Amino acid sequence: MPRTSRLASRPRLARRLAFAALCGFALAWGAEPVAAQGKLEAQYEATLAGIPVGKGAWNIDIGDDVFAAAASGGTTGLLKSFAGGSGTGASQGRVVNGALVATGYQASTTTSKKTEEIRITLDKGNVKEFGIVPEPPVDPDRIVVTDAHRRGVWDPMTASLLRVPGTGDPVTPDACHNGAPVFDGRMRYDLKLDFKRMETVKAEKGYRGPVVVCALYFVPVAGYIPDRPVIKYLAAQRNIEIAFAPVAGTRILVPFWLKVPTPLGPAMLEATSFVTAPQPPRVAKTQ
Repeated sequence: MPRTSRLASRPRLARRLAFAALCGFALAWGAEPVAAQGKLEAQYEATLAGIPVGKGAWNIDIGDDVFAAAASGGTTGLLKSFAGGSGTGASQGRVVNGALVATGYQASTTTSKKTEEIRITLDKGNVKEFGIVPEPPVDPDRIVVTDAHRRGVWDPMTASLLRVPGTGDPVTPDACHNGAPVFDGRMRYDLKLDFKRMETVKAEKGYRGPVVVCALYFVPVAGYIPDRPVIKYLAAQRNIEIAFAPVAGTRILVPFWLKVPTPLGPAMLEATSFVTAPQPPRVAKTQ
C-alpha cells in the first residue's frame, strides 16, 4: 500500500476502534457460580486521544433465580460529525445453582449507513439459534463459523460478568487468571487476560476503591476477514488494558475502564458513574 494510503487509513482505523469500544467491545471470560445478589447502574464516557467521542450506560441485575444485563452507547461530539453511530446490547437468563446461564442475547447497532440487529438463543453454552437482520452478504474471504465453533461459548453480554472464585476480596490478581471463547452472532474469537497491576479509582458518582488491571488479548478464530485492518490491528496488540471493579454483594467484577491504543492516540471507555448495591435474597412466601 502506498504511504499516503496508509496514512489516510489511520483515522478510519482509529474511529472504528473507538466506536467498537463504545458500542460493545465484546468482553468474555469464564463464568462461575454467583455467591449473592447485586445490582449495578453505571454511566461511561468514551474518549479518543483525550477528546470525548461518546457516552454509554450499563445496567446489571442479578437476582435469586434470574439475571439481566443491558448496555447502550452512542457517539457524540467530533466523532458523531463524521462517523455517527449508536448501539445496544442485552442478555437474560437463569441463575442455576448459583451459576449464570444465559438463554438469550440481543444487540443492535446503527450507523449512518444501516441498522443491524443480532439475536442469539443459547442452551447451556451452546448456540441453538442465531440471526442477523438484514442478513449480511456472503463474503468468500470470511473464515466460516462451523457448528463446532458455536458450542461451549458465551454471548458477549453475559460473558462480561467476570466471577472470581473463593471467599476473600474478589478484587485481586486472581481475577486476571481467566479467558473464554465468545460468539457474537458473526464472529467466534477468544479473549484472554493477564494480570498487570492494582490501582485505585474514583468515579464522579458511586464507586471509590481498588480495581484490578489486566492485559487483554484478542484472538480471532472464525467469522472474520483476515485482511481487515481492525482485525489485524487488534490481534497484534499487546498493550490493551482493562480494569475491573466489583458489583456489591457478589463476587462479580465488571469493567470500570478499557484502554485500546490507536494510531491517533488511546481510545478509552471509562465509568463516570458506578453505583452498585447488594440485593437481599428473596424470601419465599409461606402460608
